[in-house]
Amino acid sequence: MAKQTGIIKLKGTIGDISFYKTTDGHLARAKGGIDAQRIKTDPAFQRTRENGSEFGAAGKGGKLLRNAIRILLQNAKDKRVSSRLTTQVLKVVKTDTTNVRGERTIQDGTFGLLANFEFNINGKLGATMFAAFTNAFDRVTGDATVNIPVFKPTTHIAGPSGTTHFKIVTGVAELDFENETFAFDNDETAILPYDTNDTAIIDLTASAPANSTLPVIQVLGIEFYQEVNGEMYPLKNGSYNALAIKLADKV
Repeated sequence: MAKQTGIIKLKGTIGDISFYKTTDGHLARAKGGIDAQRIKTDPAFQRTRENGSEFGAAGKGGKLLRNAIRILLQNAKDKRVSSRLTTQVLKVVKTDTTNVRGERTIQDGTFGLLANFEFNINGKLGATMFAAFTNAFDRVTGDATVNIPVFKPTTHIAGPSGTTHFKIVTGVAELDFENETFAFDNDETAILPYDTNDTAIIDLTASAPANSTLPVIQVLGIEFYQEVNGEMYPLKNGSYNALAIKLADKV
């Protein structure tokens, strides 16, 4: 892989060289590789097929998870969130001790490995919100709760420059990886002033289907705003907002 330099950047193929654009800039690489049909049928590539199958399962699982929380994710994500989440989900797949290699699944793996995943590497919840909180999930009722005692925003929240207000959000998603479906609910505070005054006690509740037997995640996040002439504007278009998985639970 080579990096393109110069004023003119190429896209496409010239001879055996492919030119393309990524988040790392304009790159170029030589065409080549093993014939796809051989990979599909040659016994020598059995491990490759197994790895590909499980990587595909992780990719689909990560996409389902992202789609489930899209309402919150669209305000708090980085450019590499898809690939980072797929990598983490693949770790879950590889912990499955029930199914044979190549057929391991997310739901049969150690689902808790997804806990504390940060969706915005540029604005991590763990480095943004220092207020104490408790979160819990009740499978019988389906309620996923967050409780935050009284705190001073400017002391317990590391707001980016220009912040005048903030909002705390939460959500819960029931994930059916086998059928590629989900159920989602969310809750949030009002837009609160970012100042030295104590907040009220914050209690948030989002609900998944009661008595669910499927994997469930609970996310918690914070969004920043700047007030200008009485209007609230997302600060830096949300690039500093944080969102993280705080609970990843399965039966």
